[in-house]
Amino acid sequence: MTKPDLGTFGVFGHYSQWQQVSPGQLREIEALGYGAIWAGGSPPAELDWVEPILAATETLQLATGIVNIWTAAAGPVAESFHRIDEAYPNRFLLGIGVGHPEAHQEYKKPYDALTEYLDKLDEYGVPKDRRVVAALGPQVLKLSARRSAGAHPYLTTPEHTRQARELIGPEAFLAPEHKAVLTTDPERARAVGRKALEIYLNLANYTNNWKRLGFTDSDIAKPGSDALVDAVVAHGTVDAIAARLSEHLAAGADHVPVQVLTGHDKLVPALAELAGPLGLQ
Repeated sequence: MTKPDLGTFGVFGHYSQWQQVSPGQLREIEALGYGAIWAGGSPPAELDWVEPILAATETLQLATGIVNIWTAAAGPVAESFHRIDEAYPNRFLLGIGVGHPEAHQEYKKPYDALTEYLDKLDEYGVPKDRRVVAALGPQVLKLSARRSAGAHPYLTTPEHTRQARELIGPEAFLAPEHKAVLTTDPERARAVGRKALEIYLNLANYTNNWKRLGFTDSDIAKPGSDALVDAVVAHGTVDAIAARLSEHLAAGADHVPVQVLTGHDKLVPALAELAGPLGLQ
């Protein structure tokens, strides 16, 4: 199976944010050398907002990060995938995941539910090499390598990337998200970072993963320790941020979706500042 080729760096944002970004801004992101945009949140199964984004660009790819298996049935998702892939071959990557137990009352036996969802995607003809799985823990990481192109971890560290690569092997695709705040003021950066992390500090899949990485209960207690925030939110000079993001590549990532914590109106200038240090220009 051929790995998806999304370039070294992409741009992560909520799927609603990408609907506010203009065609001109999308073309600027593409011209800067970012290979893909990642649409977070839990979009509905009908992914008709994807086509205008791909239509506005020539080579930029789009990946969902992620479609939630509890809120988007596999059949309609597969229909969306096939429609998009037919119009824009090999430019759409379907990311799926189980979300977290606190958000969905139906949430039970997530591993089994995820396996059943992947079975349905097989039945509906969604190719294994055009889908990825949100994965943090060892079992789901291994599943992602067996049943999809690979894994899309969220809110992790380069150390997690190293461990993930060992678990999934060299052939699987690995695309860990990492946040960034373009400021050299650490207190301001941490304030922005803590606001972004706030909802995740109550979610067991993230807190358990941080504990596996060596963070303590006091680190993950609200509002999150400086050590935790600094680990998952890069800040400082653009060179320092680029160096931090590149640690994922050195640890085994194929592609790193960067989530710049800024308004969509300031997104492209921030990405332009990072492009050179990231080696994209």
